[in-house]
Amino acid sequence: MNRRNFLAAGGAAALDAFPYPGAKKTARDRVKLGPANIEVSRLAMGSGTHGVGGSSNQTRKLGLRGLAGLFRAGYDQGVTFWDSADQYGSHPHVKEALKGVPREKVAILTKTRASTEKEMRADLDRFRTELGTDYLDIVLLHCMEDADWPRRNQGAMDVLGQARQKGIVRAHGVSCHTIQALRTAARTPWVEVQLARINPAGVAMDAGPETVLGVLREMKAAGKGVMGMKILGAGRLRERVDECLRFVLAQDAVDCFTIGIESRAELDDLLRRIPAAGARG
Repeated sequence: MNRRNFLAAGGAAALDAFPYPGAKKTARDRVKLGPANIEVSRLAMGSGTHGVGGSSNQTRKLGLRGLAGLFRAGYDQGVTFWDSADQYGSHPHVKEALKGVPREKVAILTKTRASTEKEMRADLDRFRTELGTDYLDIVLLHCMEDADWPRRNQGAMDVLGQARQKGIVRAHGVSCHTIQALRTAARTPWVEVQLARINPAGVAMDAGPETVLGVLREMKAAGKGVMGMKILGAGRLRERVDECLRFVLAQDAVDCFTIGIESRAELDDLLRRIPAAGARG
C-alpha cells in the first residue's frame, strides 16, 4: 500500500489519534549521550540499510562521493551524528565527508565484529585509518545475540576500555538483536551506549515495544545512553513514518535515533517531519 492509499484507508485518522504525546523535539537538537556526555544530534545519519558483507543500500546506490555528500548535507542542516560500521563498508565514505567538515564538529559511531583482544586492536587501527581520524567517538560491539555475550567478547571489551582511557575511543557499548542480549546489556556496567531496535509496531525488533522500552528504561536509570534504530522497521514501516517518529520522539528512554537515509530528498523530508511529529500532543 502506498502512502496515498494508506491515508485514504484511515491512516490520517490513525495518526491524529496516536496515543503517544510528543515533546517539542527536532532532528537538530543537541543531546548529551551516555556518561561521557558525547554531544550528538537527535537524528543520526545511518549508512547501513540492508548492510552486510561490507556494503549497504547507501554505499551501493550512492557511491563514495554520493554518500559523502549526503553526510555533508546533513551536517549543513545540523545533523552532526554519523552512524557507520565495518559491516556496511561505509568508513571510506565518512572519511571523504570529513574532508569538508571539521572533525570536532561531528560525532562518529562505528561498530565491530571483533571478539578477541587481537581482533579489536587490529580493528581500532584499521578503523581509524579508514575513517581518517585519530579517535572514535563511539565504538559498539555489533549485533549481540547471546545472553552471555560479555563472556564471549571479554577480550574486545578490555581493549575498548583501555582505548577509552587513552582517548582513542570516547565511549563504548553494544547493539543487540535479541531481548536476552539486551537485558544483559542493561545490567552490564561496561555498556555506556546502547543501540536498540524500537518502533511502535514491533517490526524487526527484539520483543514487543513495551517489553523493549522496559529494558531501555532500566538502562537510562543506570546512566547509559540509548540510541534507537529500526525506527521505520527496516523500511517496512515507511508508510507509517509520522506514527513511527511520534512514537520514538515521545520516549524519554530514547536519547536519539538513527535512520538509514538514502537520498537528499529523504533527508529533507525527515527534517520537515520530525519537528511536526515532536510537537504533536
